[in-house]
Amino acid sequence: MEISSILGFRLSLKQRYFLLLCIGALAIVAYQITRDHSQRARMKRVEGLRTNSSQFSLEKQPFRILGGSVHYFRVPRTYWEDRLLKMKACGINTLTTYVPWNLHEPERGVFDFQDDLDLEAYLRIAASLGLWVILRPGPYICAEWDFGGLPSWLLRDQNMKVRTTYSGFTDAVNSFFDELIKKVTLYQYSQGGPIIAVQVENEYGSYAKDDKYMPFIKEALLSRGITELLLTSDNKDGLKLGGVKGALETINFQRLDINEIKYLDEIQKPKMVMEYWSGWFDLWGGLHHVFPAEDMISVVREILKLDMSINLYMFHGGTNFGFMSGAFAVRLPAPEPMVTSYDYDAPLSEAGDYTTKYHLLRNLFSSYHNKPLPELPATQERRAYRSVVVQQHLSLWDSFHSTEKPFKSERPINMENLPVNNNNGQSYGYTLYETVITSGGTLNSKNNIRDRALVFVDKQYVGVLDYKVQELVIPDGKGSRTLGLLVENCGRVNYGTTLDEQRKGLVGDVELNSKVLRGFIIHSLDMKPGFVNSLQTTGSWVPMKQQQPSFPAFFQGKLYVNSFPKDTFIKLPGWTKGVVFINGRNLGRYWSIGPQQTLYVPGPWLHRGDNQVMVFEEQEADGRLQFTSTPDYGMTVDVQ
Repeated sequence: MEISSILGFRLSLKQRYFLLLCIGALAIVAYQITRDHSQRARMKRVEGLRTNSSQFSLEKQPFRILGGSVHYFRVPRTYWEDRLLKMKACGINTLTTYVPWNLHEPERGVFDFQDDLDLEAYLRIAASLGLWVILRPGPYICAEWDFGGLPSWLLRDQNMKVRTTYSGFTDAVNSFFDELIKKVTLYQYSQGGPIIAVQVENEYGSYAKDDKYMPFIKEALLSRGITELLLTSDNKDGLKLGGVKGALETINFQRLDINEIKYLDEIQKPKMVMEYWSGWFDLWGGLHHVFPAEDMISVVREILKLDMSINLYMFHGGTNFGFMSGAFAVRLPAPEPMVTSYDYDAPLSEAGDYTTKYHLLRNLFSSYHNKPLPELPATQERRAYRSVVVQQHLSLWDSFHSTEKPFKSERPINMENLPVNNNNGQSYGYTLYETVITSGGTLNSKNNIRDRALVFVDKQYVGVLDYKVQELVIPDGKGSRTLGLLVENCGRVNYGTTLDEQRKGLVGDVELNSKVLRGFIIHSLDMKPGFVNSLQTTGSWVPMKQQQPSFPAFFQGKLYVNSFPKDTFIKLPGWTKGVVFINGRNLGRYWSIGPQQTLYVPGPWLHRGDNQVMVFEEQEADGRLQFTSTPDYGMTVDVQ
């Protein structure tokens, strides 16, 4: 963008040159101040976080961790400081965050630590606010995040064994850690930074397939310069299998069981709850989970009375933007996909609002501080914008000119092994498999659809195949016809022992009248930003007044903002299932089965004037998109 367009008036060439010199000088001064501050902090520091008594110590003084989890990758960068200021004002002294490998290395050897993924910037904000940091770099993070944060290209290896010392996995981990750890070592406490501890993997006791794996991850951290206290984190069942020598074991729970605390007492001191679950996640087709504020605060109070440290998971949940939500697989055989919101019924809401939980925690934590807590930062304003009338539509079938060329294969190929994205395969979104049939009859998925398929004959909708419905009647017709299966990856499982089985798309044969289908043309529809931007400018859009849409389809409209953009929520009554994009950003999935009925739209992702809204809808459209200032997460149920 031109400097003159930012300022709102034109500059001469000499004025522009002078302005650039000033900006450069300011940048140098800012760097020097930051470096000098870091050097002074380093000179003052003698001893970091230690575990030599019943309490932690920092600089040889007793120290209780009052922690809270806020994941930078679930919050727009513009709001990082706002969320952390509210954390500080609640009396929390330590920020914890995971690091999502799948976002930072979307293709093998291609790394992204920019913009909303600028981890170093996030650490600097924490440091500037006086918050300590416990870093949880994985490589596996769970987090109700697709594939537990592992990149899907790992699954191109048919022999892959994740979270083990299988060489295909450890080589990939080493490559990622080579990039990641060098970025965070300078932010360690001993270097004048905020990181006081680093977690080794995550809840490995619930996986525990290789007793050499945790020592490998520990050494991978140490050998790259991690010098701060090491921790592990497990639930009660995983504690006995998830530890590694030289790392403090911590526990995760929601309801207090004194026997679990006794177990920790027997093996070590001090004691810490690394994940005190302040709420819970939601699944499509279920209810919105709430954990009563009074129940939460009573357990937190008891934990503190037991002289333990605590980390609230989550303090602020944020949002699973895009296709990043995971899936729950404890109730097999069918994984249950998670919703887009990660509000989690946390003390700070999805949009950064204070809750009853927040105020109760602030009141409790204030008694553990010698000084008054900071004043509460102002909350963000929200607006219920006028409804957007859909102006144009574009059939799914007409969108493929904006995708990579289709791939021909005799047999079906799963998403991850498609020759797309520089031979890294397809990670997310939809894949269309087309083949020619010459008769009707019974279509049988053989349970090889991952996860859900819309079935078409000559582009006409026939039905849905998924884990529960594995057979569908194909109507008879004349001559050769095209059978299409639009398969959606609804989210990879993020927890449990089935991680190696998370390939998506068609993962095996499909039969028609007990005959295996062959000869596929495969279209990858991952809906990445390049595709979305290309689609917005194509000339194939059809005015709604001119022709009724056929489904699936893309729909476009304009949201006009006449003042400084504010947060809002979009709701889609009369729509069924799909994805929403605003100004090219993927807000996430919606699905009328709920519980979630609104999608969070951050104000910083909008601008004055016309904002482009695009919706991919599978089956039914209302023709209008509504906005509200209040989220609707659906009917509630208490966490049991």
